[in-house]
Amino acid sequence: MTDFEETSDPEGEPTPDLPSEEEIARDLEARRYPRTIGGAFYIVVLVVAAVGIGIVWSGSWRNGVRVVAGAVIFGSALRLCLPARDAGMLAVRNRYVDCLMLAGVGGTLLFLAATIPNQPI
Repeated sequence: MTDFEETSDPEGEPTPDLPSEEEIARDLEARRYPRTIGGAFYIVVLVVAAVGIGIVWSGSWRNGVRVVAGAVIFGSALRLCLPARDAGMLAVRNRYVDCLMLAGVGGTLLFLAATIPNQPI
């Protein structure tokens, strides 16, 4: 059972009754918010990462990289905890692959921020 009625084209093949362009535009205008809780958390991760990049830009690069790493690790933890239907844009691949990659990038950033020595100016 589908949400659309099937009609026939001139050759007799069934074709779906597709929504009009006006219906699509109306639906897109009505929805200006994330559809899942994972979408909302994705926006939070992006905002925190942007704040970290702003901190890097202001001159405190270690603290900024740590904030970005924290955002990525937080995204990894969210991907692990949220079910696939609620993960939103946090879900790209298999759950464990996503978590491993995000945690790996976050851990690497933390490692680099902690081990790169200060350079004389």
